[in-house]
Amino acid sequence: MLENGSFPLPHLPSSPQPLPNSLPPLMSFITLYSPLSLLFYRPLLFLPPSLPPPGMHTSISEILKEKTLKPSRRSLPCLAQSQTHPQNLNHCLSMPLSPDDKPETHPQVPIQMELMDIYSNNPSLLPEFSITAAKDRYAEESEVSAAYEAGRTDESEGSNQGQPSVLLFRDGKKRIDYILVYKKSSPLVEKRVTFERNLRAEGLMLEKEPSLTNTDIMFVKIHAPWETLCKYAEQMNIRMPFRKKCYFTDWKSKTMGSRFHLRCRQIKSWLPKNPMKLDKEALPDLEETDCYTAPFSRARMHHFTINNRETFFSNSTRSRIVHHVLQRTKYEDGKSKMGINRLLGNGTYEAAFPPHEGGYNSRHPIKTHGAQNHRHLLYERWARWGMWYKYQPLDLIRRYFGEKIGLYFAWLGWYTGMLIPAALVGLLVFLYGFITMDTSQVSREICEANTTIMCPMCEESCHPWKLSDSCVYAKVTHLFDNGGTVFFAIFMAIWATVFLEFWKRRRAELTYDWDLIDWEEEEENLRPQFEAKYSRVERVNPISGKPEPFQPFSDKLSRLMVSVSGIFFMISLVLTAVFAVVVFRLIAMEKFASFEWEFVKKNWQFATSGTGVCINFMIIMSLNVVYEKVAYLLTNLEHPRTESEWENSFALKMFLFQFVNLNSSTFYIAFFLGRFAGRPGKYNKLFNRWRLEECHPSGCLIDLCLQMGVIMVLKQIWNNFMELGYPLLQNWWSRKGEGENVENKVQLPQWDKDWNLQPMNAHGLVDEYLEMVLQFGFTTIFVAAFPLAPLLALLNNIIEIRLDAYKFVTQWRRPMPARATDIGIWHGILEGIGVLAVITNAFVIAITSDYIPRFVYAFKYGPCVCPCRGERTNPTCLRGYMNSSLSVFDMEKIWNVSAGQSRYCRYRDYRAPPWSPVPYDFTLQFWHVLAARLAFIIVFEHLVFGIKSFIAYLIPDMPKDLCDRMRREKYLMQEMMYEAELEHLQQERKKNGRRCHHEWP
Repeated sequence: MLENGSFPLPHLPSSPQPLPNSLPPLMSFITLYSPLSLLFYRPLLFLPPSLPPPGMHTSISEILKEKTLKPSRRSLPCLAQSQTHPQNLNHCLSMPLSPDDKPETHPQVPIQMELMDIYSNNPSLLPEFSITAAKDRYAEESEVSAAYEAGRTDESEGSNQGQPSVLLFRDGKKRIDYILVYKKSSPLVEKRVTFERNLRAEGLMLEKEPSLTNTDIMFVKIHAPWETLCKYAEQMNIRMPFRKKCYFTDWKSKTMGSRFHLRCRQIKSWLPKNPMKLDKEALPDLEETDCYTAPFSRARMHHFTINNRETFFSNSTRSRIVHHVLQRTKYEDGKSKMGINRLLGNGTYEAAFPPHEGGYNSRHPIKTHGAQNHRHLLYERWARWGMWYKYQPLDLIRRYFGEKIGLYFAWLGWYTGMLIPAALVGLLVFLYGFITMDTSQVSREICEANTTIMCPMCEESCHPWKLSDSCVYAKVTHLFDNGGTVFFAIFMAIWATVFLEFWKRRRAELTYDWDLIDWEEEEENLRPQFEAKYSRVERVNPISGKPEPFQPFSDKLSRLMVSVSGIFFMISLVLTAVFAVVVFRLIAMEKFASFEWEFVKKNWQFATSGTGVCINFMIIMSLNVVYEKVAYLLTNLEHPRTESEWENSFALKMFLFQFVNLNSSTFYIAFFLGRFAGRPGKYNKLFNRWRLEECHPSGCLIDLCLQMGVIMVLKQIWNNFMELGYPLLQNWWSRKGEGENVENKVQLPQWDKDWNLQPMNAHGLVDEYLEMVLQFGFTTIFVAAFPLAPLLALLNNIIEIRLDAYKFVTQWRRPMPARATDIGIWHGILEGIGVLAVITNAFVIAITSDYIPRFVYAFKYGPCVCPCRGERTNPTCLRGYMNSSLSVFDMEKIWNVSAGQSRYCRYRDYRAPPWSPVPYDFTLQFWHVLAARLAFIIVFEHLVFGIKSFIAYLIPDMPKDLCDRMRREKYLMQEMMYEAELEHLQQERKKNGRRCHHEWP
């Protein structure tokens, strides 16, 4: 050991090539971090045998110096400048590569084999190299802490000068691509040391940093050098830009004439600017270069546009590559002893996440000083509440968070935009009901029925009441149950189809713009739980050709049956809760109908429905917590093979549970309330105690409307609080409990700030999609009863977009950027909801609303049927409808009728009067109404399904211009291959001294 504490360097074998003249400064830096300096900086000691020769081009500037390729008789795309960061971002995110900088090189063989070679040539070095971190778990930490304290003064001085935090190693050059967090007190030191040693052997560079807020926390900063990025980018088939796209649509401008386009541009310049569009001058990052991409290859590196090695691979791509390495690095001997997920599960590491690019706010305005980083740019142009009316910067979201999260926000934005016409039409239907509320014949008859006596609502303490007492109830009912209800139901059924079909087109455009057309998901790793359970049974994977654990069909079927039984049990629990709410409504109905307070007694319908809805909402939110735990347990019981299978299974269970929980009481009110109440003198009672609930004389639709409105508003308020308020409280408590005083005195590094943030939900985007899909169901399934549902959904989604954006940018750690081509299982669920919406709306209009009874009366029994009555002049076809829809009952048989009181009362039904030959039997009008309802359901469903199918057939899943553009791109790609092969053949002929040809030989 030398005096400075470092180990003497071994005699290097003759095969590896030594570093150039820049080695001595690096060696002096390396010796500061002995005794593990050789293991930490082993990649800096040797150049790999695969180092490219000096003549190979490594940047586009060197390529351009050479003789360019001659264009052929076919069109040839031009070179483009790749720019992945805005020009006004801080230099720490886009450091140019100086001419003196050399590419960092790393070994292409495992470090154990290299060390064995060193030991074989230098046996005397074996005792010194046998020292490992496992002997003393705090050796590395104390060493790193001392080095950090020595260099923290310079960093703090730099931060005081107002410079943004730099996500670099202490040398100020290597970018931090990933963060691992572990506790010093963790007993699993051996696994961690082995894992980190293997990470270095894979080419990654690690540096440790103690936490300023918790002395037991240690951060492991990971940097992926250029050679490692190139190596794994080639293995992962990551597509990178290499040629600028030349579109085939240029002929349009030539054929149509330049004057026409000039006039169009002049007219467009006169029009006012769209306020919803983002300002491109303030967002230069949105001006993406449109380039062809191809799977990265180190052998053809000179074909790619590499202006700057630091920015060629975006931050999300670098993090994805590092995550790929972390998932496939072993920590013990064995087939399944690998991956960061297992180390997170057994407590070796506390967290693993890519760091945010810096702070999200700045003291200086972004318009004058520019954005400090992409996170700051996203906050200023997307996550701020003042940007609620602007379009989303989807390209920037995709670049920072990955394609999977980008697709979620693209779908959410598309859904919100499509809600605008639905909300406008629903508002017009509501306004139509409001305008015609006082002129409605049904409402007018109810309000003027001062002499119509209704039967008592209960049999003990209730008294007969006048029909005119429910005048307000009837007018409110007309707001939602009017002539526009059927039109709006058909419109929303067609809207749901148009929404899904145009989303397919939008998704195709995004997958093309984001270069996901030819992307195929990698073969996923098996879940650790699956491997541990079925490690004894193996089969050969048909894709990879390697043996892997296998779940027998009998075991899978038995577990699936248990899971299905659990689902049915939870659904029965939901029905039990609904039954309890029904019992509460029956008890409340009797109490409110006989209440001493005259106001409550007069409005007992509102009181009963309002209290029932509030109780039902509390039960719904309580059971949702139970359902999540049960769904998690049942999904784990099934032992899904991969994480995507686990996520799909869990998402389906959560949707089934919450959909039934949210809509079961709504289905009861829509299709069962008042249908089995019976008649006076022969009421159906629950447990022979409580009389079943009846509908109001104007219909049951107002109860359904109140149920939907209250639950929708309360649930949206609760969800918004849980999404924003709860993380804010958690982060505040975390900062308060872990060194708030330290944060006030010393500026925390970014990784320490990220550690204090909340991790992204363990279920990924399941909760985000689930909330919106349930809202989509509420908006479409019972929209005939509540035309304001699309408007409420639109207002909520405008808040939801900025709420989720604020949460992702400021309150959560940066999630792992993941790729995806669609929204997964949720698209099929949305299509199923669209089909269910047609059926439910048909039944709501036919059974719940009074549209069909009014229709039958107007054209069969009303004054418009017989023109000989002389009422064809300005006829009111619904005159006398209320009297026709109420039956007569003789109260003397049950109640004691006082002197001077009418012995007859009215109730809602189509039955014969007591003086008829067959008292209280169904009349002919009842059967006419029933037949009309059934006919309407059949006609409505077939008509709407036919229109939906026809629209789906007319709208292709991919725009025609996009198809032509993709075909053109394939054609140009073939041209590039031809030209590259021609260039290669010409070079071969020159080497052999043959004559060169510019065409194919």
